[in-house]
Amino acid sequence: MAQGSGIEWTEATWNPVAGCTPISPGCLNCYAARMAMRLERISEAGCAKYKGTAKRAKNGRPVFTGRINLDYDALELPRRWRKGRRIFVNSMSDLFHENVPADFVRKVFDVMNECPQHQFQVLTKRPDRALALAASVKWTPNIWMGTSVENAMYTHRIETLRLIPAKIRFLSCEPLIGPMPKLQLRGVHWVIVGGESGPGSRPMEPQWVEQIRDRCIASNVAFFFKQWGGVRKHETGREIAGRMWSDYPDPEIVNGSGTVGRSLRASAG
Repeated sequence: MAQGSGIEWTEATWNPVAGCTPISPGCLNCYAARMAMRLERISEAGCAKYKGTAKRAKNGRPVFTGRINLDYDALELPRRWRKGRRIFVNSMSDLFHENVPADFVRKVFDVMNECPQHQFQVLTKRPDRALALAASVKWTPNIWMGTSVENAMYTHRIETLRLIPAKIRFLSCEPLIGPMPKLQLRGVHWVIVGGESGPGSRPMEPQWVEQIRDRCIASNVAFFFKQWGGVRKHETGREIAGRMWSDYPDPEIVNGSGTVGRSLRASAG
């Protein structure tokens, strides 16, 4: 269902799909897998939407099983929200998972197309499938398309993202688990950086964050620093040298060359 969100860079989440499959090192401590297990136990019968989507691995970590559940009832929810907001699409899954039927992906896009009051933030670790389906859906300006890049081994996802005809393209470097001093930002309008949080979280070096921030500044790309992370993320905060970075790309100033321009719209936080 759609609901308010504690995720710093969005205002609400919308989950017409539940479930996923680990695909790269960033998935090791997936918060969504932990949450899916919790949601399944909400009632005695379990929450049907998340039933069977996650389990505990032999090492005790929650992990997605690969089971995908579609929630057709959730499709209508954004239409009921009259006030516009930023909506993170499928915070508990990946819209472009190989087991999400193409027809269902198109239904999700139909809803986004018909709700211009919202900005939909679609994030995937599978940009290849997003590109394969790109010609079969309508990319209205309110659809922001992003991909996760957790270390330098996965920067190839950015090359694919550039080919997708979204007006706003963004990167989620979270959890950032390695340096990317030469991150290429051509065709990218927004970068989110964050450290891993929760049990077993891997450390993030300040230099890794500063390198990406500096490249965003040099490339005139909006930069959002989400958190330092750790087991007690609220204690480590989200300041870099005493400053919070909460910039968003302004869709009104993105020009035909794919750059954001000089003005960035900052969040109230």
